[in-house]
Amino acid sequence: MKTIDIHTHLLNPQVCFDRLFDRIAVRFFAKGLGIDPAKLKQQPWEAYVAAMARAVSKSETVERACLFGVDACVDRQGRETHRDKTVCARNTDVLEVASRYPRQFIPFFSINPLRPNALELIDEYSEKGCRGAKFLQNYWGVDLNNPALVPYYEKLREKKLPLIIHIGSEISIQSDRRYEGSNMLELPLQAGVTVIAAHMGLGQINHKWLPWRNLSRNPAWFDKDYFHILEMLEQYDNLYGDLSAMLIPLRARALAHLASQKQVHHKLLFGTDYPVPFLIRLNTHGINPAKTKYIASIQNPFDRYIAAMQQFFPNEHPLYTNHQHVLASTPSCGKRKG
Repeated sequence: MKTIDIHTHLLNPQVCFDRLFDRIAVRFFAKGLGIDPAKLKQQPWEAYVAAMARAVSKSETVERACLFGVDACVDRQGRETHRDKTVCARNTDVLEVASRYPRQFIPFFSINPLRPNALELIDEYSEKGCRGAKFLQNYWGVDLNNPALVPYYEKLREKKLPLIIHIGSEISIQSDRRYEGSNMLELPLQAGVTVIAAHMGLGQINHKWLPWRNLSRNPAWFDKDYFHILEMLEQYDNLYGDLSAMLIPLRARALAHLASQKQVHHKLLFGTDYPVPFLIRLNTHGINPAKTKYIASIQNPFDRYIAAMQQFFPNEHPLYTNHQHVLASTPSCGKRKG
C-alpha cells in the first residue's frame, strides 16, 4: 500500500531555528526526521530538503507528498507586514524543490487573498504546476467569510484546485484564534471550492481550570470544532478533513473516536504536517505499550506516522486512497446535501 501525504511544509530558506519554539523543536527534528544534527545547524534548509526528499523516496507507504509554504502577512495595499523566517517559504521555493524532486513532491501554492493581484497569482502558479492551495488565515488575520474573497474562491473552483484550510490550534507561528474555528469553512464551501479542513479542528486548550480534560479520551471534552466538522463532512460534498498533526497529544486522544465515525471515512485524507514533531510514546492515542514500542522504532518518519494511523485505520482503509478524489476534480457546487 502506498498513499499521498496531503499536508507537508517546506520551510523558509532563511530558517535558522533560533526562536524559542524552534530551539526546542529542532532536537526532535534531527532525531525524528533522520537529519544529521550537525548538517542541520550548518545548512539547515538544504539539510531539511534533502532529508525530506530522501524520506519520501525511501518510504514504504508514502509515494509522494503535497508540499507548500506559507505566504506572508500583508496589508490592504499588498505590502508585506510580516514574513516568518521559519514557516514562510515562497511559492517559488516550493516549485524549485518540486522540480528538483518531481517523484517526491506535488507543489501547492500559498497566496494571501489580501494581495491585490491574488487572482493573477493563482493563474500564474497553477500554470506552473501547483495542484492546490494552502491557507493559514489565522496567521494572516483574514476572515474567510468576508464576501470580498468570493472571486478568489470562484477562481479556485474554476481551476479545480483544492484548498487546505488550517482549523484548530496553532503553536508554531503567531495566530489569531478568531480565525481558527470551523466557521471559517462556510463561505469557501458555499462558493464551491473543494475544501480540506486540516487537523480536524482539534488541539485547542479549552479547559484551563481542569487541564487534564484537554488530554482526556472522553469525547465530552473534545473540541466543539471537531464535532462541527464531523457534521459538515456529512453536509457538504466538497468538504474533506485531513489527519495531519493528529499525533500530538491534544489531538491523538480523538483517534479512536474518529475511527468509529464510519459515516465520514470516505471524506478523510492522510497527512502528516511534516516536519511538525509527533510523539508515539507518552501520548494519548491509547495504543498498547508493546505496539507503541515497535512503532517508535521505525526510522522513516512517514512510515512511522502511518504505522500509528493503521492502528485505527487499517491498511485497506479509504483514508489512504481518498486523495484520488481531491486531487482529481472539484465538485461543481457547494450546496448542502438534502
